[in-house]
Amino acid sequence: MPENPEVDLDDLQERLEQSLPEGAKINNVDRDDVAFGLVALLPTVIVPDDTGGTEAVEEAFSEVEDVESVSVEEVGRL
Repeated sequence: MPENPEVDLDDLQERLEQSLPEGAKINNVDRDDVAFGLVALLPTVIVPDDTGGTEAVEEAFSEVEDVESVSVEEVGRL
């Protein structure tokens, strides 16, 4: 979730991609209109099994400027 509606989502998406830990990659990014002009980015991230889960990605995303919050909505296996 971006901090506010004025955040450039294309730029934020690029910074999220650059922040990923080694071996992880963004497969797809959906956008969801939340409220009052705020749009959430919903990236689908592929993480290798040996990385131990989603914690490294969550931490990397939360450290990106203009990110208000990070949450995992679904976890699955390929």
